[in-house]
Amino acid sequence: MNDRSTAGEQRLARRMARGAAFLGSETAILCGAMSWVSERHLVAAISNAGGFGLIACGAMTPELLDAEIAGTRALTDKPFGVNLITMHPMLFDLIEVCAKHRVSHVVLAGGLPPAGSLDAIKGNGAKLICFAPALALAKKLIRSGVDALVIEGMEAGGHIGPVSTSVLAQEILPEVADQLPVFVAGGIGRGEAIAGYLDMGAAGVQLGTRFACATESIAHPNFKKAFLRASARDAIASVQIDPRLPVIPVRALKNAGGELFTAKQREVANLLDEGKVEMAEAQLQIEHYWAGALRRAVIDGDVEHGSLMAGQSVGMVTKEEPAATIIATLMAEAATALETRAA
Repeated sequence: MNDRSTAGEQRLARRMARGAAFLGSETAILCGAMSWVSERHLVAAISNAGGFGLIACGAMTPELLDAEIAGTRALTDKPFGVNLITMHPMLFDLIEVCAKHRVSHVVLAGGLPPAGSLDAIKGNGAKLICFAPALALAKKLIRSGVDALVIEGMEAGGHIGPVSTSVLAQEILPEVADQLPVFVAGGIGRGEAIAGYLDMGAAGVQLGTRFACATESIAHPNFKKAFLRASARDAIASVQIDPRLPVIPVRALKNAGGELFTAKQREVANLLDEGKVEMAEAQLQIEHYWAGALRRAVIDGDVEHGSLMAGQSVGMVTKEEPAATIIATLMAEAATALETRAA
């Protein structure tokens, strides 16, 4: 921060100082882990621009993650992290891969950390970040020794919980923000919202959808076009069709792929009925379905039958631009908002 920085920029730097110090980045802006999108090119671009990139491990094998971390390291010397899914059958092997590369931050998503995973991650010297979809869970995670939390509202893209970002922030930040860094996520598309959550005690924010159409994103041009055309109301949540199959809702742009997922749920529910699969295997089948559907949209460009996971902030994604420009815009908006509010 130079002497000529505005009062708003100085306030923003002060409010982001804790989150930025925790991440080791210039700004406390994390990029959400978007499967197939948050890979080496986008992750490195965000970290190089002063944000904090996160590799979305998703359904990757340990060998693929190994190559992805090495590939990212070749593109940036700045800190970045890895997002792991708790239900991955090879979770502990993936943790070992992160340790081998001395990854500084590991994010565990998709449920409470399985027994031993927290110690395995922290024992390797990495900082552990977990998602807290409710206050009681936030407190439980803090007691178990996590280093930071992400609270993500239902406006987010991909797997979502039932509560909005604004309500979660009001419920959780006053209770726990003094104990550890808390990052707010879900539906954030402009710097004014970032300023608001920082004022409420957040250490920083996480945005995914806003970066999906970055120039450095390898997403297919068809995928990006669908985002640029979409409005907030186009990003809808999937419906659970069988109460015995606890499928976490997914927010994505409306298309034929949504109907395909309903059919997939019926198929898996029938297998459960017939005793052909256990519940854990049924849920894993659903996860593999999403991985394939996402790949069809992001990599192959099949925006009709693939999954276009997007948050409700998609209406604020209006052009393809470099990650550095996106971060600079968000920071400028946040600084202006803080200056205006203090005036």
